[in-house]
Amino acid sequence: MFKPMILSSAVLMALLSTGVQAATAKNVIFFLGDGMGPTTVTATRLYKVGEAGQLTMETLDHTARIKTFSHDAQTTDSAPSMSAYMTGVKMNNEVISMSADTVAESPVKDANGNNGLSGCASSNGQAVSTLLELAKAKGKAVGAVTTTELTHATPAATYAHVCHRDAAYDIAAQAIPGGAGFNSALGDGVDVLMGGGANYWTPYDKDNNKRGRADGRDLMAELKAQGYATATTKSELAAVDPASSSRLIALFSKTSHLDYDLDRQANSASTQPSLSEMTSKAIDLLSKNQDGYFLMVEGGRIDHALHGTNAKRALQDASAFDDAIKTALGKVDLKNTLIVVTADHDHTMTINGYSAKGNNVLDLVKEGSDKTIKRDINGNAITTLAFGNGPNRKQVREDLTSEQVMADSYLQESGVKLGSETHGGGDVMLFAKGINADLFKGTLDNTKVFDKVKTALGL
Repeated sequence: MFKPMILSSAVLMALLSTGVQAATAKNVIFFLGDGMGPTTVTATRLYKVGEAGQLTMETLDHTARIKTFSHDAQTTDSAPSMSAYMTGVKMNNEVISMSADTVAESPVKDANGNNGLSGCASSNGQAVSTLLELAKAKGKAVGAVTTTELTHATPAATYAHVCHRDAAYDIAAQAIPGGAGFNSALGDGVDVLMGGGANYWTPYDKDNNKRGRADGRDLMAELKAQGYATATTKSELAAVDPASSSRLIALFSKTSHLDYDLDRQANSASTQPSLSEMTSKAIDLLSKNQDGYFLMVEGGRIDHALHGTNAKRALQDASAFDDAIKTALGKVDLKNTLIVVTADHDHTMTINGYSAKGNNVLDLVKEGSDKTIKRDINGNAITTLAFGNGPNRKQVREDLTSEQVMADSYLQESGVKLGSETHGGGDVMLFAKGINADLFKGTLDNTKVFDKVKTALGL
């Protein structure tokens, strides 16, 4: 009769110690498509490359399904979901990288009447470490790139800790080494910061910067004094030379977010870079660090267009996000770099009807070989894309034409009328490629993604 060999713990440990240790990633690029649920991914594929095509993100070797609920809600907002990816901790909606017991306290107005100062009590929760901070502590370079305001929920969750996502003036201050409010867990600071919303980083001016900082600080100037290169336009970004600069603060809109990619491309006078250009420059700068880097790249305006039920702008921003992934893949060595692509939450957009293959996803539903327009019970045409809720809900539906629904600013119809479409509570996709990408498989909670990225980096 076969008798299994039983090894002592000492022998087992000795055997394990002689085995080949798993390699760790030198670099991680974490791509976050804000609001990019599975339907948005599918619709973007149809929009960009057709039914049989593949988005760049869909060519990545490993996939997983991610649960996104927050500590207090079935449907998360961006703040706790991105914070869960960055910290491994479930927290309440609106909270940025704090402990689970933190209560979201609304921000307060500054001396000029602008909302955006923290109203957080000192006893309200504790900061929890982010992947960016952990990477920085290991000597790696770190960066955050976004098409939203640089203080918006997703980028803020990488470098700041606050009880409410809208405390933008205080969020910005946490990124300034040595300054009042600095997040000391960042060491000597975030190496690369790119996005919009320059008003939160520059002084108030009653004529030219009415939403600027009431404390009078010029945070961009403070970073420049510490050796950061600065840029406010596409040409200035292109001129930043990695041979002479390894740190950068770049803000490409005076207030609010960067333009939708559809509008940026249509505007010949635009001075804003594409997300691909921002990603490329960030990699060039961060790669100078011999110990590697952690970079977060957000396609943030996908979410904003979906909230407005403006599918065309959402799909174009998702396409631009996919282009940035392609750019990154062309610049890195996957033998030492892990690329992760995911989303923070879903939306309520659906793909309707039985449109014929090749039908434009933004068009009316056209069925069969003769492309017969699908009509509702009252004889009115319907669109392929629609939303569960949102602003475009008429009391009585009217007939639609292809010209109407494929216009840049057309808002797809909603089942329930709300001022703004909500997030969806469905799971999202994760795609991974490169060293340790095989860690990502099955159905995972978003907090477990933190654990796996941390393991991949050897943190």
